[in-house]
Amino acid sequence: MKKITIVAGISAVLLTTACKTKDLKMNIEQQDSDSNKKEVVYQVFTRLFGNQNTTNKPWGTIEENGVGKFNDFTNTALKEIKDLGVTYIWYTGVPHHALIRDYSVIGITNDDPEVVKGRAGSPYAVKDYYNVNPDLAVNPANRLQEFEALIARTHKAGLKLIIDIVPNHIARKYEGKSNPVGVRDFGADDDTTVEYKRDNNFYYIPNTRFEIPDTDRPLNGEKNPLVDGKFEESPAKWTGNGSRMAKPDRNDWYETIKVNYGIRPDGSKDFPELPAGFDTKSYQEHFDFWKGKDVPNSWDKFKDIALYWSAKGVDGFRFDMAEMVPYEFWSYMNSAIKVNNPDAFLLAEVYNPKEYRNYIHLGKMDYLYDKVETYDKLKDIIQGKALPDGLSEIQNGMADIEHHMLHFLDNHDEQRLASVEFAGTPRKGKPLMVVSATVSSSPTMVYFGQEVGEAGNENAGFGTHSRTSIFDYIGVPNHQRWMNGGKFDGGQLTQDEKELRDFYKKLLNFSLNSSALMGKYQEIQTVNRQTTQGYDSGIYAFTRWSDTQKLIVITNFSWLTASNFELKIPSDIIQKWNLKDGNYTLTDQLYNKSSVQLQVVNGEGKAQITIAPSESFIYQL
Repeated sequence: MKKITIVAGISAVLLTTACKTKDLKMNIEQQDSDSNKKEVVYQVFTRLFGNQNTTNKPWGTIEENGVGKFNDFTNTALKEIKDLGVTYIWYTGVPHHALIRDYSVIGITNDDPEVVKGRAGSPYAVKDYYNVNPDLAVNPANRLQEFEALIARTHKAGLKLIIDIVPNHIARKYEGKSNPVGVRDFGADDDTTVEYKRDNNFYYIPNTRFEIPDTDRPLNGEKNPLVDGKFEESPAKWTGNGSRMAKPDRNDWYETIKVNYGIRPDGSKDFPELPAGFDTKSYQEHFDFWKGKDVPNSWDKFKDIALYWSAKGVDGFRFDMAEMVPYEFWSYMNSAIKVNNPDAFLLAEVYNPKEYRNYIHLGKMDYLYDKVETYDKLKDIIQGKALPDGLSEIQNGMADIEHHMLHFLDNHDEQRLASVEFAGTPRKGKPLMVVSATVSSSPTMVYFGQEVGEAGNENAGFGTHSRTSIFDYIGVPNHQRWMNGGKFDGGQLTQDEKELRDFYKKLLNFSLNSSALMGKYQEIQTVNRQTTQGYDSGIYAFTRWSDTQKLIVITNFSWLTASNFELKIPSDIIQKWNLKDGNYTLTDQLYNKSSVQLQVVNGEGKAQITIAPSESFIYQL
């Protein structure tokens, strides 16, 4: 990677940003929340977590590259995950999705490689919502029972769990082999002679056959009896991303078909709308509103799916591409989930900031991805494209919903934090993680392997480097070293990897027990940027506090420049903290090895700070 110093990379925008933030003062009050502690979500790609095979052959089969199982989440593994500072596990890729393997002996039909991405298949092309991926079971015939046992083990370990629901689209070859009595399959009752009808589950292209898109050779050219240039779908359906072409483009989500929620082709709504003022109503009031209402058939189908998994002990859901489904549907389904389980954890993938409040307040989501604001800004900062000062503006702009905006730096969709394409090294990712975990009261999410510096260097076949592939059978090297043959003790990690995991463990566990991180926020960046000598370009600082805990968080995004400066704590914070003139000790909570003196003189505070490259301090008064 070409070396770019954070100092050089951001100095060009220093004056502009300083002008924009000159008058910026923030005192963000903690909004009403459902929780009085920080939540930490540990996302695992279930198929990859327990795989100990290190062959990593591109396009490798299960026999060649191996696959993880539900049973690999042993009591020991779950204990170690909990001890990392985790409250929820997101088991990604659990529902049965399309894949290239012969399970016909247990009544599952084979999938056509021409409408499957990769060999192991996309977890977001669900084939049967009432069962789980047979790859994940030691005995595929008993796969549901093996997952139910994992639910029980997870709860016994003191953890809660969420799984994916993908409401916007399903696999092109959906087959509800496990439907409960009375449940009709998607599309079973559709009128396929018309493009749209409210209670159709799909949109159609009447009198037109589906055509295979022009893609690379399925399975890398390997022979397969179903690879024949044809896939029987007549009439053709709209593709998952909304394409209305009978022959989708190779970049479309061609392995899926779009679900109809009562949005007409012209974009208008064909269902009851929420009355004005419902953005302030409770989930119970939303639930009561929908009683007796006539809603599209797809709404009921997905509500039943969610309640089915809730009844099995699943504690919540991550909703894929939620913004492609109307928020009225989410009001309908989420209120039903919450009436059934008030503590359900509902996380949605939404990328349009203009829609955040609709999906939180009207759609009754607990949490949304903070992707296009905090995540993107942190990525720009570590790549030398922006100053950290803009983080304050982001927090200010989302003051009313900050608790609902889940923070992450790594997940199955994004480039690995430690990859060359992102931070470049795990060490450079550490200040990003400190800010991500402490700047708001929202939950923090970590993707398995992130805590040991996984960089996603493998070319798995359909999936390429920088992201850990979700389409292939592959191993995750750094994570496998932590697994250590099923001991889950980090026995094969390098010293740097052990120290990195210890950093994550200290940070996450501190966040779980910090009342200040569920309290108030105020930036001290602006005053120090404008008046503090030696306050270098990569420094960012803010305060967090509650009635019982006062914190000053300082981080250095530069991986080259050590900084020495006298940090200023403005008088308004000193007053809010009820500090008299005098000396106070600030002690770092990450490693408990550093302490500095806070001097309060004439109602203003100052502390002498020395901070190394990529170092962070969480100083507690």
